[in-house]
Amino acid sequence: MTRTLSQLELLIELEPVAEQNVNRHLSMAKDWHPHDYVPWDEGRNFAAMGGVDWEPGQSKLSELAKAAMITNLLTEDNLPSYHRLIAESFSQDGAWGTWVGRWTAEENRHGIAMRDYLVITRGVDPVALEEARMIHMTNGVTDPTGMGETGFLQGVAYVTFQELATRVSHRNTGRVCNDPMADRLLQRIAADENLHMIFYRNLCAAALDLAPDQTLEAISFIIQNFQMPGAGMPNFRRNGVLMAKHGIYDLRQHLEEVITPVLRIWNIFDRTDFTPRGEQRRDELAAFLEKLGKDVLKFEEQRDRALAREAMKRERQAI
Repeated sequence: MTRTLSQLELLIELEPVAEQNVNRHLSMAKDWHPHDYVPWDEGRNFAAMGGVDWEPGQSKLSELAKAAMITNLLTEDNLPSYHRLIAESFSQDGAWGTWVGRWTAEENRHGIAMRDYLVITRGVDPVALEEARMIHMTNGVTDPTGMGETGFLQGVAYVTFQELATRVSHRNTGRVCNDPMADRLLQRIAADENLHMIFYRNLCAAALDLAPDQTLEAISFIIQNFQMPGAGMPNFRRNGVLMAKHGIYDLRQHLEEVITPVLRIWNIFDRTDFTPRGEQRRDELAAFLEKLGKDVLKFEEQRDRALAREAMKRERQAI
């Protein structure tokens, strides 16, 4: 029976891996600046400075693009809450502290760039956006990992999947904005998110080698209870449904582009180092993923029927 490692023991044992991956990240991360991704010549004053306040007709974004941009931006805005959760789970010393600071700075840059783009282009109502930001940041986020003594492992597993999910969402949002500048910005952000994911994925891989059963329990828990970090923001359910309906982030993408490739890299279903305790968790995870695959098909059937009804309605209105 393998011994369960404490959070402190995990941090000590994995610090060399963290240091190696911090150095890897710094060698691969591309420096970029938000001001280079914003069309400043489209800007003009609002009413408080003698200009004109926002009106819906000023936006070039579709309702889908607006919902996705707002959801993605408010997720980035709540960075202080995520920083707190990760800092509490990690350490402030050495490679751990360096990573938490660097990750926070890079994620903050995403929020700066997206907000500047939306305000300058008048893509969304800036008043409503600020009100939503105030609500979301005041509420903070509920720890999505159920952290406790094994919080480190659950935290690392969660951000591995979350960063990859965010990458998918940013990438697909850029495509529906119908604006080359927005697409360029969001592809740049998605590239950052991918590097973040690799850092956490590599840490989790090392943890699997160090404590296979314990790490698999954390991974299985996160997959079976996963929710995006913006779950508590205003209009999250409405915007999430809209995004799923139109393929920005849906259940199939969650399964096939986020969960499955990561589990394959970790070799979860072919490993031979689990004890009976770990093998039981693996069987439970396999059963959950099988059910999730069936849920994907049900969701897509419902979505296709809904889209068909909407198309018929538009045709009748056009006659």
